[in-house]
Amino acid sequence: MSIGTFAARSRLSAKALRLYDRQGLLPPAYVDEATGYRYYRPEQVERARTVALLRRLDMPLTDIAAFVGLDDAGAAAALGTYWAGVEERVAAQRTLVDYLRGRLSGRSPTLSGTFEIRTTDVPEAFVICERRHVFTHELSTWIDASFERLERAAEELCGGVPAAPFVIYHSEVTEDSDGPAEACVPVADPAAARAWAEAQGRQRDVRARAEPAFRLAYARITKAQVAYPQIIGAYDAVEEWIAQEGLSQAGPCREVYFTDWDAAGPGDDVCDVAYPVK
Repeated sequence: MSIGTFAARSRLSAKALRLYDRQGLLPPAYVDEATGYRYYRPEQVERARTVALLRRLDMPLTDIAAFVGLDDAGAAAALGTYWAGVEERVAAQRTLVDYLRGRLSGRSPTLSGTFEIRTTDVPEAFVICERRHVFTHELSTWIDASFERLERAAEELCGGVPAAPFVIYHSEVTEDSDGPAEACVPVADPAAARAWAEAQGRQRDVRARAEPAFRLAYARITKAQVAYPQIIGAYDAVEEWIAQEGLSQAGPCREVYFTDWDAAGPGDDVCDVAYPVK
């Protein structure tokens, strides 16, 4: 079939077919060397229609290239995985829309009544840390990887982990601002921790230091609430409570992760969103 006939049968434009040829998604069966005309076989129609339908789902061309190389069972599983990711992203965006509506309409963005603010006295601790400039889309992956590295070093070389790890935000981490953030893991042996940090040199901006004692104001949140923007609502709630109580912030905000993240369900408490106060 000529490209025009094939375009009509596959419900794709000739322009799209040329693009998919360049991407390796749907090369023609034959190209006339003299004229450059593209020709297709009837059995290519089904693949072309599949590509067109996947594009209607906003699947990126790179994902489609991997998708069309799978057998039927693999393709069905891949489509399920892709769509689960889409639904997760849309759910997060829907929550963000609700949050923004609250802000724009003048309602409190803290989801009043959702968060209970508590205080606790945190003793002095010695920690090993990794500091990095990181944007929002990189944050979760970096936190997981840095906690894994630091906890391994703490268990193997620094006497163990006597308290929950935490992340300190020394400046805003957003789509446009890259912090820095600092992942911290308490250790039981300060001398060994200092030696370990010195041995790392400048690798990943690793440090070993004392974290002073302070009072912490915090909101405890579930795994589901860690997602943006629910977690921003928790920060707003803590900040409002601090102001209402006549206190002041005594240091940068932090997130304390006190349980096994992978084992926790969406409704399980996993994190304290917190500020040191005075």
